[in-house]
Amino acid sequence: MKIKYFQDTDTLYIEFRPATVFETKDLDENTLVDIDEQGNICGMTLEHAKERADIPAFSYEQVAA
Repeated sequence: MKIKYFQDTDTLYIEFRPATVFETKDLDENTLVDIDEQGNICGMTLEHAKERADIPAFSYEQVAA
């Protein structure tokens, strides 16, 4: 998984896994979801990211099954 923040456009891109994007769907006017050929979500774009996510603070935790 990769997370990229583009400060100049205030855009956050989360790539869940590398894949060829088959289709991009609008969830709302500021949220886009990338779908592969099998219908799996492979990425998400958030516009106006500072307003919608706590960009300066980020944490990652893997929880054991």
